[in-house]
Amino acid sequence: MSISNHVITDIISTVEFNSTGELLATGDKGGRVVVFQREQESKNQPHRRGEYNVYSTFQSHEPEFDYLKSLEIEEKINKIRWLPQQNAAYFLLSTNDKTVKLWKISERDKRPEGYNLKDEDGRIRDPTTITALRVPVLRPMDLMVEATPRRVFSNAHTYHINSISVNSDYETFMSTDDLRINLWNLEITNRSFNIVDIKPVNMEELTEVITAAEFHPHQCNTFVYSSSKGSIRLCDMRASALCDNHSKFFEEPEDPSNRSFFSEIISSISDVKFSHSGRYLMTRDYLTVKVWDLNMESKPLETYQVHDYLRSKLCSLYENDCIFDKFECVWNGSDSVIMTGSYNNFFRMFDRNTKRDVTLEASRENSKPRAILKPRKVCVGGKCRKDEISVDSLDFSKKILHTAWHPYENIIAVAATNNLYIFQDKVN
Repeated sequence: MSISNHVITDIISTVEFNSTGELLATGDKGGRVVVFQREQESKNQPHRRGEYNVYSTFQSHEPEFDYLKSLEIEEKINKIRWLPQQNAAYFLLSTNDKTVKLWKISERDKRPEGYNLKDEDGRIRDPTTITALRVPVLRPMDLMVEATPRRVFSNAHTYHINSISVNSDYETFMSTDDLRINLWNLEITNRSFNIVDIKPVNMEELTEVITAAEFHPHQCNTFVYSSSKGSIRLCDMRASALCDNHSKFFEEPEDPSNRSFFSEIISSISDVKFSHSGRYLMTRDYLTVKVWDLNMESKPLETYQVHDYLRSKLCSLYENDCIFDKFECVWNGSDSVIMTGSYNNFFRMFDRNTKRDVTLEASRENSKPRAILKPRKVCVGGKCRKDEISVDSLDFSKKILHTAWHPYENIIAVAATNNLYIFQDKVN
């Protein structure tokens, strides 16, 4: 895999390719969105498809203060979701803890000149001095990329929004917080429909929270949500307006011999993703990635150990709060390989067909452009080989929580704290 990297001034909190893979957006803790665009193929080097370069940067969210609850609302971007492209402009949804915004990103390379009622500086002219009418003309100018907020969807969440998902009807989307899921129409900002509400009458009876939710890629009536108890519920909006009763329930019963103080924490699902085909679900918990067949609720089809060597370290990971890290997971374009992050800037890939897996590292040291990534190995106890790293010397402050995979090609984007790494298959 060859590599290019970009330094972003703040900690990246989400990464997302658009539906063609031409654009890649990142959101950060400072409320900024940076959009990268892929260069077009050059004639003299047809094999080298372009690098990703900064296309547009804009401030999506500002810090706010909720005076009723005396709470500061962070500007941090929790999620970005692209809408499919309908015309020359691009649209994306971005959300912080409370507010979802729809942004339009468009290009301008012409400007109008020759107004009648104002001069070229924009000052209004005295109508009595106008003796002839001019026909305004469009003059070429340097390309400008503008980001404009088109809609603001707010005041619908009491708790923090953890995910947004655009429906395959491209008319609606949902926003999810710890206890509720709301359905919005992209055209209507002043009301949403509550489609899931797990808030108990008495909050002391609360046993689980919603951790993520996603629409089915092809069936606009179907969505799933995952919980902090390690279960996934598939819901059908045709069944009832409030989808509190799920149509399918996926959960793997815990082996009693593995039970420990940390069992419940590490079984919490941090991410759930439908496969592109819509046949499978992938879920990520603290130690594993699981693939579920929608037709089999009793147990996962496949389970992949992401970093099993951390089982013995759960105590210290609990003390430094790392055990609560929320790792994401992604499919490649053909649903044959899955990817998720780990610590020490490691990320893992699992090939579902060959059952081979690899650990790779995203770091500034070994990331010269076009460098080939070497697989990494972690050794537990005893003596380590020269090319291995001991589990005791892993850096838990360096973690890869956010990753994205190009929809068709073997190009991946990996966020390591405030660096974005873009890797692609080596082209011969």
